[in-house]
Amino acid sequence: MRNIAPPFGVGDIVSTPEQITATSSSSNQPRVQSASSSEVESDGRTPGGRASGRKPVWSESTAGILFGIGAYSLWGLLPLYFLALQPAGAMEIVANRVVWSLIFCALLITVTRAWRVFGAAVKDRSVFGSLALAAGLIAINWLTYTFGVTTGHAVETSLGYFINPLVSVLLGVFVLKEKLRPLQWTAVGIGFVAVGVLTFSYGQLPWIALTLAFSFGLYGFVKKRVGPKVDALTSLSVETVVLAPFAAATMVVLGVSGVATLTAFGPGHFWLLLASGVITAVPLLFFGASARRLPMTTIGLLQYFAPILQFIVALAVFNETMTTARWIGFCVVWLALLVLTVDMLNTAKKNSSLKKKARIAAAAGA
Repeated sequence: MRNIAPPFGVGDIVSTPEQITATSSSSNQPRVQSASSSEVESDGRTPGGRASGRKPVWSESTAGILFGIGAYSLWGLLPLYFLALQPAGAMEIVANRVVWSLIFCALLITVTRAWRVFGAAVKDRSVFGSLALAAGLIAINWLTYTFGVTTGHAVETSLGYFINPLVSVLLGVFVLKEKLRPLQWTAVGIGFVAVGVLTFSYGQLPWIALTLAFSFGLYGFVKKRVGPKVDALTSLSVETVVLAPFAAATMVVLGVSGVATLTAFGPGHFWLLLASGVITAVPLLFFGASARRLPMTTIGLLQYFAPILQFIVALAVFNETMTTARWIGFCVVWLALLVLTVDMLNTAKKNSSLKKKARIAAAAGA
């Protein structure tokens, strides 16, 4: 699925993420800074006997899969963390997430000596503007998600991330002016049917799910556009810098009005809220590490980990109700995702075959 960006292969990735730079936003292909693939022999050395600096492909792909599973699993289990933060409300939780994430990112930047990179991103107007827009979108996403989980709508929040891939397809049509393949049209059509069934079930549009899907879909679109120019830590740090003044003001207002719970429920609650910085930043950094190592097809499959876990937690831990109509609606959504996944795998297979033929033809003509 190339709605956000064309897929890239793990075979193009060098040994560490820091060795990867992108050529341009149009190609979005990693550039290898060591010897080219045609110069690397099977033993990992160049014809001149120098070590190529490349790790075996399996180590990169395995690490990418583990980072991806870690990121989506942490996101999927996040409702349990919000449960532990009761009676804190959505506004307080999100404000704390932003403030303590900023402090955690500042520590990481100091340890990795990346302040110069951070400063360059802030000074670049195009990068800063894009990340400021991304910050606004992720703030909407966090507030909606936290509100949904803390008010008994965890099932609907999981629905939002189930339909997010369909939103990515729609972004390809309306923003990138792409033409959909037949199976993609089929998946989108089934998705609209699912929304209709769920609207009937809920008695209103599932606005929490739709807000989550569109805010995260647009966030991913913006981040993908700016992605080649900044690493995951710098990107997250700039976003939290943009949101920090609003978050700090919110914490002050909640404290003055006597609504804040940060210091009102003992040291355990206090440290749990402070931990929101780490809990917010770690899966985002894991995701960044995974995206650098894996093709978009694999990332597209791993993304289902989060809503599946959220759905299980909502039913097994929060004991939320699933009516027959809602089960039907969810099943229709899952059918749409199945069709979309089949199309994605078929396209990836065809692209891989075309690339292989191109390499063979290039080798024969050399």
